[in-house]
Amino acid sequence: MPLDRFQYCLEPGVVNIRKLQADGLYPSDERIARGPVAVLECAEEIACNPCEKACPHHYIHIGDDVTALPVLDERCHGCGLCLPRCPGLCIFILDGSYSDTEASVTLPYELLPLPEEGEEVEALDRTGKPVCRGRIIRIRTMGPEEQCHALTIAIPKSHLHEVRHVRRRS
Repeated sequence: MPLDRFQYCLEPGVVNIRKLQADGLYPSDERIARGPVAVLECAEEIACNPCEKACPHHYIHIGDDVTALPVLDERCHGCGLCLPRCPGLCIFILDGSYSDTEASVTLPYELLPLPEEGEEVEALDRTGKPVCRGRIIRIRTMGPEEQCHALTIAIPKSHLHEVRHVRRRS
């Protein structure tokens, strides 16, 4: 029986996190509330496994079939070493414990010039629609030859599962 390549998508390129979560492919809300953890929003079964190789703790499992979706062990502590290795920009670090009212999202960022720490940004969903305002709390340059930038933004907790990119405000 042919596999539905888009079984975890609401539409091509937009993942259904509740379905990923139900199938054990996305951390539980309880795990996210405890502190930083990687989320692997890889929803298409294509040949790819750099995230598995990047994790020094072996918390990401793909196995021998490199077309299998990655499975994250919830012991992950969100170090972020997998984030710059994902060619599909599908890895984010979520932290539901950032503060009483805010969560943080760490996301890959490929645009220049980089924003500055403390800068207010427009937080966007997976389709590019504005969701809320966010604040840059950290900028890291990382990955092979330090070619990937990762922004960590603080946002209202209620938008933790939605926000996946930012737009700088003029």
